[in-house]
Amino acid sequence: MVAAVTFTPIAYIESCYPDRFGIPRQAGLVTSAYGDIVFEATEENKLALRGIEEFSHLWVLFVFHGQTYGNFKPLVRPPRLGGNKSVGVYATRSPNRPNAIGMSAVKLLSVTEKERKLRLQVQGGDFLDGTPVIDVKPYVPYADALADAHAAWAVRQETSLPVRWSVESEAILSECLEPGSKKLRCLIEETLGQDPRPGYERGKDGRPGQRWTMQISHYRVFWVVHHGIATVTKLVDVEH
Repeated sequence: MVAAVTFTPIAYIESCYPDRFGIPRQAGLVTSAYGDIVFEATEENKLALRGIEEFSHLWVLFVFHGQTYGNFKPLVRPPRLGGNKSVGVYATRSPNRPNAIGMSAVKLLSVTEKERKLRLQVQGGDFLDGTPVIDVKPYVPYADALADAHAAWAVRQETSLPVRWSVESEAILSECLEPGSKKLRCLIEETLGQDPRPGYERGKDGRPGQRWTMQISHYRVFWVVHHGIATVTKLVDVEH
């Protein structure tokens, strides 16, 4: 019998995705997705992070939190297979696992210290806001990028949905006083372009109930899909 193993989070993530719905299904699919890995600015953490800025990318090991799953299921239905075919959970990256541990490779942009916090600014993540981090490791290209690897059905899918904006939502976006309004547009379009709808809901464009909403940063985004095109119908700043 293997003894129980426990972990203590070393940091947490401040992410642009406060809701589970809409988060990219893999890291790197939405390159404009941003977040900070936040550590307490203790002397121990400062020593532990020394030299990390010399690496361009990181592996982040984290805990899937904010989930609604009960007991894990040994068979899951990956969205990439349309949500109709079951495969073993260990043959997927589903968060519904015996141990809810995730692993993502992200780009490291900067390391800063402010207000008693150490922040690793990262790009391209697939994290829910508040995600507990259990380890951070440097991405090492010569060992981690395996040229002869293959992935069966889990092959990269190009952006499947073009994105348009309604007149109303375009006006709201153009009125944003934030210097990052262009980044917000890019983030929303890249996220919607990945078609975050459940696999079994795809192909039902225009049917009743095919109206979607999710929160990105502090904006609630409302959108529909017609004829293979996602249209942002409304944009609401939830902080005002």
